[in-house]
Amino acid sequence: MAAGESSRKVELWLDVPFPSEREASIALRALSPDREPRRGGISKTLSVSETTLSVWTADEARILRVSVSSFLDHLSLVLQTMQSFGPPVEV
Repeated sequence: MAAGESSRKVELWLDVPFPSEREASIALRALSPDREPRRGGISKTLSVSETTLSVWTADEARILRVSVSSFLDHLSLVLQTMQSFGPPVEV
């Protein structure tokens, strides 16, 4: 750790609402396989509660910024894809 850096972790809680529980679950499955390329410094937990996808990430601020930026890019792609194909059809 460099001089002046704190050992405190940085946390970000992000709740993403969806129109339905099914769409939130689809987003969860689409985003879950993506692991962080770096083995240390960041952790991410994705979960769905009713129609909300929740994301929790933690650790160093600079690593958190890169991770969150990458996650938001992937989330944007998932949302655009879901919007292009319309609401999911029940099987």
